[in-house]
Parts: sequence; C-alpha cells; structure tokens
Amino acid sequence: MVPHPKIRVLVVDDDAHAGRSMTAHLVRRGFEVSSAASGEEARRMFRVYDPALVLLDLSSSGSDALDTLERLKQIKPEVAVIMLSSEHSTQVIFTASKLGADDYLSKPVEFKDLDLRIDKVIDRQRLSSEVAPLRDRVRRNGDFAGLFGTSPKMEEVKNTIEKVADTTVTVLIRGESGTGKEVVARMIYAHSGRGDKPFVKVNCAAIPHELLESELFGYEPGAFTGANRQKLGKFDLANTGTLFLDEISEMHPALQAKLLHVLQDGEFSRLGGKRDISVDVRVLAATNKPLERAVQEGLFREDLFYRLNVITIHIPPLRERREEILIFLDYFLRKYSEFYGKQPAPFGDYAASCMMEYTWPGNIRELENLVKRYVIVGNEAQIIRELSVPKPIVSSMDGASPGWGLQDTNSGDRWQQKPSAIPINTPKGNAADAETLSLLDIGRRAAMSAEREAIERVLTQTRWNRRQAAKILKVSYKALLNKLKVIEEQNAAQNKNLTA
Repeated sequence: MVPHPKIRVLVVDDDAHAGRSMTAHLVRRGFEVSSAASGEEARRMFRVYDPALVLLDLSSSGSDALDTLERLKQIKPEVAVIMLSSEHSTQVIFTASKLGADDYLSKPVEFKDLDLRIDKVIDRQRLSSEVAPLRDRVRRNGDFAGLFGTSPKMEEVKNTIEKVADTTVTVLIRGESGTGKEVVARMIYAHSGRGDKPFVKVNCAAIPHELLESELFGYEPGAFTGANRQKLGKFDLANTGTLFLDEISEMHPALQAKLLHVLQDGEFSRLGGKRDISVDVRVLAATNKPLERAVQEGLFREDLFYRLNVITIHIPPLRERREEILIFLDYFLRKYSEFYGKQPAPFGDYAASCMMEYTWPGNIRELENLVKRYVIVGNEAQIIRELSVPKPIVSSMDGASPGWGLQDTNSGDRWQQKPSAIPINTPKGNAADAETLSLLDIGRRAAMSAEREAIERVLTQTRWNRRQAAKILKVSYKALLNKLKVIEEQNAAQNKNLTA
C-alpha cells in the first residue's frame, strides 16, 4: 500500500477496542489519524482537525451517527465519509447515501477491504482536484450553452454572464437552494480576466459569526487568546482574484459594516491589526433569501444591499425549466455510473415521466442526489416511490410555498391550503365505515392532522431548519425528528395502499 502522510482521517467509533485497532492500522499506513468516541465529540473536533476522510460508525449510535453525517457534510461538503455498520439494511444504506455518505462498509471490518475503500475514495478526491483546473480552462475557452441545457431562461443567464464576466463589477446571484448559484459564480470567474488568479469561496452560513470575521479578514498575533501567529484571511488569499460569498444573507449585521468598507474602499484591517491593508478583490455574492425583506426587518444593511446588487443574476428553479430535466438526468447518470464503476439500467419511460411531473423542491442538487442513489442502490421502484411522496416547494426568493404536497388556494391567506393527495388521516373504506368511528377516534385524527399542519407550516417558515423549527414549536429536537419519522412512515404506508 502507498502511504498518504498528508491525509488526515477522523475515526468515530464508541467501541474503544475497534477504534484503537483501526487507528493503529491507519497510522501504520502513514495517515494522520485522530479519533472520537461520539457524534458530539466528532462534530467538535471536525472544525479544528479538518480531516479529508471520516470513518463513521453507525452501529451503536444510530440516528446520532446519521445526524453527525448530515452536520459534517453541511460544514464541509467535499469531505469523504465512509459509514461502518454491522446492520445489513438496504434502508440504512439508502438513508446514509441520501445524506452524502461516499461509501458503506460492513462490520466487523476487514482491513484489506477498508484499505481498498479508502484508496478508492482518495483516488476520487485526487481525480477531482486534478480535473477542476482542466474544467475551468474548458469553461473559459469553450461554449457555455451545454452546461445549461436548452432552456430559454438559462440562455438569458448565459448571456448575462458573458456580458459581466470580464468586468470588476460586483454581482449578486439569486435563486433557490440547489439551482446552481456556485456554478454561475465559477463561470463568471472562469470567463473573466481573473480566471488564472485565485477563486476563494466562503459559506457565510457554515461558519459561526463569531469566527467569520477572522476567517474573512485574518488576525495578528495577540489579537485574542490563542492567537500565537498571524493568520491571513480570505480577502488576503483572494487578492487579485475573486471572492465568492455564498449565503450572504446569513452574515451577522455587525460584520456587514466591515464588508461594506472593503467593497467601497478596497481596504480592511485584520483583527488586532494597527493598519489598513489594500486588496484588489472582485466580490461575487449569492443568496437564496429575499434580501429586500431582510433589509425591511433590519437584518441586512440597506447600503450593503445596494452595494452588492449592482448586477443581479436570477437563476430560475428547475420546475420552471423542465426541458432540462432529462438532460441533467442523462448527464448525472453517465457521470456517477463512471464515478462508482457501476452500470445501472437506464431509467424507464414511467420513471422519466415521474421525474418530469415532479416539482423538484431541491432543484438540480436534489436531482443529482437522486441519480447518485439510484446508481448506488439500483432500485428504480424505490426512486419512483420517493418521487410520489409529496414534498414542500420552498421558494426562498418569492416567499414560502406550501409543504408536503399542499397547494396554495390563492385565497389571500398564505397558509390556507388544500391537500393535493389523500391525507394520511383519511379512513380507508366507504362513508358507512367512517360513521362507525367513535368521537375519541375522530378527535385523535383531528389532533394528528392539526399537529401535522403545524409542523408543515413551521418547517416551511424556517426553510426546513429542523432545530429552529423545534424551538418555535417548543419541543425538543429529538421529539421533532420522531414526529417527522412517524409522518414519513405514514406517507409510505399510504403510498403502499394506493399502489396495492
């Protein structure tokens, strides 16, 4: 085996013996290894240790491990995660894949198999890092139309990109989550005169606001406890190049004034610094939220909004450019078939028609993840069932839309809705059967329906931030997850009855 001395691995296993054994093996291979005994400890260590690979045990920690997987992928989407489990369940594999797991290995782990899986993941990461510069060069020199399919709306976006790319003007990219805002930002960068200079991305929502200032502007030695050396910020690193501020709406108001100063004067000071530093940075920003509303609510500075909003590119959701669905479907199927070394059967006509009818609340990202799961699991029936379960369409730019398949009645009341599918509390049978229900049964069903609607409303309001929704509903996070699990099971049972 070829050692990988610069690659950091985080082993998460509450079985001390198994964890030590795996750590010792990886150290012998030349990896830099750290370990954690719980999901909570892993999440704390992750930001500090910044591993390239995580081996995450699923067997004993259950839902906590899946929650940890989801959190780690939110913090660093490119991190590779291999799930380890003694539970041989297709559903577990499916759930882990849906949350972003790169591979799955059964326990007890054979080190030979582990080495093969790790080498495969590392080769993918290495290939990705090698291909990225080549892809950027192709984008700079080639025709961009193929990346957008055949949609007239995306043709307008392409034309706007070509007009603004070779300037230094600030661009605000707007669109729902998963529509491809970062792709547009990278295209602007690649097609500009700064295409051979640094491209630095900062996700303002992924970094706590207490740390975001030092991340953006850096700090000097002695700026705070533990600051033993100088740290360059993202503006330093992006000098002469492009800085992409993703989810700019999540930036804390206290930091917005300092960002405005940089945009206006091209100068900033590091934390603990005594002088201003001049930089030449082009700033691109993206948001999936209506900044105008944030300005009205006092959450976003009006002067910063106008400074960012020099040129706006709005990316329409996938449901408004359905002609691209099959194009993306074919592209992702070929991409991940090659990536995972599998040859799944092409989607049938019925599955393709389901995809054309589906609303795609998660847009292109949801489509990509669906195809990835299909390539891994190879179960078309599961994909069709998933598409048949109603999901919320949350339009962050235009306000919240109804959830779980509920449709707006356009009555003027945003939350006055009607069901687009048979509700889970509808009794199976004819009217005579319904009349036999007791008052207790009727009351219980009404309470379940009211609770379900309240959860839908708050989740839509918080754009599916489950922790925030739990606070608003005044229940524990675990209680909300349990209720969502019950609703999911009820939906699955309902769909099974409908197809029976």
